[in-house]
Amino acid sequence: MYKRSLLVPNIALRMVLILVITSSLLSCVSRFKDEPKDAFNQDAFMLNETWTPLLDNNLSLWEVWLGVPHTSVTGLPSSTYKDHNLHRQGDASEALGLDADIKNVFSIVQENSETILVVTGEIYGGLTSRFSMENYHLSMQVKWGEKKWAPRLDKKRDSGLLFHCKGPHGAFWRVWKACHELQIQEKDFGDYIPLAGPRGDIRTNSNSTHQTYDPNGSQIQTVTGYSHASSEPDYANGEWNLVELYAFDTEAIFVINGVVVMHVKNSRDAQNNPLRSGQIQLQSEGAEVFFKDLKVRSISSFPQAILVES
Repeated sequence: MYKRSLLVPNIALRMVLILVITSSLLSCVSRFKDEPKDAFNQDAFMLNETWTPLLDNNLSLWEVWLGVPHTSVTGLPSSTYKDHNLHRQGDASEALGLDADIKNVFSIVQENSETILVVTGEIYGGLTSRFSMENYHLSMQVKWGEKKWAPRLDKKRDSGLLFHCKGPHGAFWRVWKACHELQIQEKDFGDYIPLAGPRGDIRTNSNSTHQTYDPNGSQIQTVTGYSHASSEPDYANGEWNLVELYAFDTEAIFVINGVVVMHVKNSRDAQNNPLRSGQIQLQSEGAEVFFKDLKVRSISSFPQAILVES
């Protein structure tokens, strides 16, 4: 009897432990069931100074958010909400939303053994990383296609690399998250635009709301609207451009085709808290654009070669 009385609570304890472990495993499976086995290992990346490629045939490291389609977009379900004004704040529930890319705005093709991301631009949207990053060097090649879509038929081809993205989808124009933007636009590669609250400081000689970055500028100004790059070294349409983002602590440096064009300091969010990390997004914004050789690596400081400020 004595031995049996000890056995019963031991069995009960084991059953409880089994239930707890099973519940924990099921929770993990539920959380990661949509992620591939080879998904980005964020913890490993933080210590990895070698390049990690970010594109594969299934875009397995990314999710797609599409905003509100323009009224000119065809081939969508009849109940789809459309709008002629895509440049307004509004309810993000009006957007097509997450993983609803029925028009294949973002897709992968293989060309000459290279993995190329094709962005049609037909619907405003963001290809969003499933992971956040801090202290990194991101590199990619970008070139323009031919197609343009309303409401930007008569405007420059436009896209962008958004970084330190936080919070819900659709915070800006019902499309993108709150973030910083490395502008990718015809003749405007490397301009800086904060979206939906974040801000940063640049060195400049301009007092206007559209400052121009000057590494030798006499003023430090906070950018809440639009800031121009110090130069525009992008190549002619149809040629690949090398776009690099260095993000370390609360600073970011933009390098276009080997030229430093922007240095953002004192990155902070809408509540004035330091903003050092976040997801990245690639924009679909009315123009056909191609990306390749998209990769990232960890850094422990800025390379001396890109520190151009006096």
